Amino acid sequence: MSKEVQMSIKMEPELRDQFMAIAASRHRPAAQIIRDLMRLYIAQSEPPNELTADTIRKARRGEDVFHAKDAEDLFQQLGI
Repeated sequence: MSKEVQMSIKMEPELRDQFMAIAASRHRPAAQIIRDLMRLYIAQSEPPNELTADTIRKARRGEDVFHAKDAEDLFQQLGI
């Protein structure tokens, strides 16, 4: 079991009030929303794996890019 630690964050009162109001309106604990945002930030900061990085490089060069007029056209091009 992991040990929880506390963290303090300085922010403008208006920002805190708006955040707390939205959290309350969605019936979600503010701390859970902060943890979710932190996990998302960490996930987005991780470098992509090699296959994803290669796909991004190819797309930037215009390789393996499909242009379709609609989903049906794309599926046909992909043989799906």
